[in-house]
Amino acid sequence: MMGVKTLLLAWLLADLGGGLVDGGSMPGSLSDVSRTDGGLRRVVLTAAGHFNDQSNDAFLFKPSAIIRAQRQVVKGVRYIVDLEISRTLCRKRNHNKDLSRCDLQPEGRLQQTFECHAVVWVVPWKNETKTLEFDCKT
Repeated sequence: MMGVKTLLLAWLLADLGGGLVDGGSMPGSLSDVSRTDGGLRRVVLTAAGHFNDQSNDAFLFKPSAIIRAQRQVVKGVRYIVDLEISRTLCRKRNHNKDLSRCDLQPEGRLQQTFECHAVVWVVPWKNETKTLEFDCKT
């Protein structure tokens, strides 16, 4: 009888292994995300937009580096990202929302970079993206 239990356990574990995603992580667990991932790029721009909406700075900020990025599949995709955002040459008053057209401030007194931690939840089938957390420090 012990052989049957062992066989059932082995079958169950093999079956669970078939449900692995992202090269070995289980749904609901955190997995690392490539810095070139398209979904991550959209999330990072969303987080920068959130920062710009909350900031009283005269200039727009944009992502300048992604330090660490993870995602978790939970009724959508929850991204946890540590990144740097830096002040650009684009002024807020010009209403330029295309950060790709904004160069970073050159070295000098106006140059500023923040290290930030963001949690962004994406529900693709609802076309919904929500910034849950966004904290920065200099």
